[in-house]
Amino acid sequence: MSPSPQIPDINTVPGPILLVGLGNPGAQYELTRHNVGYMALDELCARTSFPVSLSPNKRTNALVGRGTLNGTPVILMKSGTFMNDSGRAVAATAKFYNIPATNIIVLHDDLDLAENILRVKRGGGEGGHNGLKSMTQHLGTKDYVRVRIGIGRPPGRMDPATYVLKQLSARDCEEVGVTVQEAADAVELLLRDGVAATQNQVHARH
Repeated sequence: MSPSPQIPDINTVPGPILLVGLGNPGAQYELTRHNVGYMALDELCARTSFPVSLSPNKRTNALVGRGTLNGTPVILMKSGTFMNDSGRAVAATAKFYNIPATNIIVLHDDLDLAENILRVKRGGGEGGHNGLKSMTQHLGTKDYVRVRIGIGRPPGRMDPATYVLKQLSARDCEEVGVTVQEAADAVELLLRDGVAATQNQVHARH
């Protein structure tokens, strides 16, 4: 399903904008490729006008914080559920703060993109990503904005599930750290310039 042409661009709505980092809760998952969305959200929390600390919201089963990013009011969240059930917490948080799905930007890992490559889009397919499938199911639409963070395919015959949950090496952490900062940059561009302009800038660099 393609996004409706009537949807206002993400940089034109009054806000707040819901910024979602996808990942798995728990210390054992912190430094895994599947959690690059969480890492990018942490970077955004540090960039708000007053650095945001996320706090549990029991009504939405999420870690949530409020702030302002370059003048735009934002709600920042990580699901308290595991990746495959992320949509339940995202939809509950959006409802709690009265935010339409079209005002959501989600940051997530993407096996179909080479490592350290970024892509930005609104709507479209989920590419087999269970977190996105859950979001689409619970939001009832695909028309949210995605910042896709490439993690590449597993080497050899390694199972993809093993690959995305494998602990990152020190070298991998350095490379991922750069990409996470660029993903946060992409969100700032989205809030300032909108989807098409951000695609032009980000895709030209990657």
